Amino acid sequence: MEQRRRLATYDWAVMQQDTPELVELRAGAAVLAVSPAAGGSITRYASQHGGTMLEWMRPALPEAIENRSAGNTSSFPLVPFSNRIRNAAFRFRGRAIQLTPNFPPGPHAIHGHAWRAPWNVVARSDTELTLEYRHAADTWPWSYRAEQTFTLTPEALLVRFAVTNEASDPMPVGFGLHPYFVRTPRVRVRASVGRMWRADDEQMPDALVAPPPQLTLEGTGLNPDATALDNNFVAFGGQAAIEWPEWKARLDLIADPIYACLVVYTPPGRDFFCVEPATNCIDGFNLAERGRADTGVIVLAAGDTAAGNVTFTPRTGL
Repeated sequence: MEQRRRLATYDWAVMQQDTPELVELRAGAAVLAVSPAAGGSITRYASQHGGTMLEWMRPALPEAIENRSAGNTSSFPLVPFSNRIRNAAFRFRGRAIQLTPNFPPGPHAIHGHAWRAPWNVVARSDTELTLEYRHAADTWPWSYRAEQTFTLTPEALLVRFAVTNEASDPMPVGFGLHPYFVRTPRVRVRASVGRMWRADDEQMPDALVAPPPQLTLEGTGLNPDATALDNNFVAFGGQAAIEWPEWKARLDLIADPIYACLVVYTPPGRDFFCVEPATNCIDGFNLAERGRADTGVIVLAAGDTAAGNVTFTPRTGL
């Protein structure tokens, strides 16, 4: 794993030289890099402590920027929904919506549009960057505008996400962030969560069950190597923490209440894991249509905006 971290740092240096479209922010010992072209994705968040550069998110793989592959970055945006919509179809107020499956060979729609499209730079300074993505109505029959603002300080990274309905009728929407974190043998994850959606064979919500006790803030911490998850948690309390005992470091995640859900993804045999704050739960549009009130799905009137902040705060010397 330490070798993987060194290689990631080396690859990052190469990418800096070869990809001028990267936007880099610096604040004290902290650095943030974003690729507007690769889905408006973060490609690095790191800071130096005692002569050591700590990677708070998995550094983007070299092909991520070259191929505009958001799934190989450090974190990418989710809009106009988080995670999957079963069979890429749902109903909203009596209207049948059929989307295009976008993650073959599966039949579902996943993570919306913006992670596979370029974003435009709206404003930037040494420590702040604002990007926007505009979507014209198509199989998703509403036009909308999404905006991300990244604010870097020496102490933290704040990501503000906003979505505006630019259609003439109400639009259901969800949004979120999909960060990847470096997996070490002793890393632990804790979070303030309610119940967990058990997943079926297609990773779709099946039943609400109790969460793993080690994941909760009061627990011992969930080790990604010990527990394979690809699950949605409801009643997210807006707090999560990732602890790397090997580094004597922790990353605190604080999300606004609009982020009602949290997805934890710990795939076996990989060198990363994900902790994803989102406003809606997996297949939330279909669950809401069936009458559930805990899906986190937002309905925006024409011209309305929904927004929320997520702050990542590193802690060292633990």
